[in-house]
Amino acid sequence: MITENDDSVDAVNELVRKISIKETQLRIAQESNLIQTAEALENQLSQLQQELGDNSDTQLQSLMSL
Repeated sequence: MITENDDSVDAVNELVRKISIKETQLRIAQESNLIQTAEALENQLSQLQQELGDNSDTQLQSLMSL
């Protein structure tokens, strides 16, 4: 049970790290006027944020079942 929680926390931390990197890449692309790159990064960022939301929902459901 604790191992599952640690794995879940690690997964969330990894997603947060990836989101931070994508946000930085997106900002650079926008500042450099790289429109297509910025659009691709926005899509990737959206997917990561959705994964984070899904992961958080799963964690909440796990906690509620305790």
